[in-house]
Amino acid sequence: MSRDDADAVSDGDHLLKVLGALNNPHRLRIVAALTHERNYVSRLARETGISRPLLHMHLQRLEAAGLVTSTLELSDDGKAMRFYEVTPFVYQLTPDSIALATETLSRTGQREETR
Repeated sequence: MSRDDADAVSDGDHLLKVLGALNNPHRLRIVAALTHERNYVSRLARETGISRPLLHMHLQRLEAAGLVTSTLELSDDGKAMRFYEVTPFVYQLTPDSIALATETLSRTGQREETR
């Protein structure tokens, strides 16, 4: 685990965001579909069987958590296409890493957990 990964796990608010983003079967399928190659929204929607509006919502959540990134590119015919790809990540969860992360929770992070 790199130092950046260790920092991410020790940041309680970020850890909550990541775990929340991965706490959905559609988002897990999206990450799995993007594991080996980047993809554009329309093709990703077809491959995962998720409607484009719902896919956009899930991709936004994954992107906000830093698990995927996107780029806007023009096709040969001038059509704008948004491509998504997985951001490499590793999170090692242990009782100690969770204890460390809880020490950095903001008041917002603490309130989100009680909902």
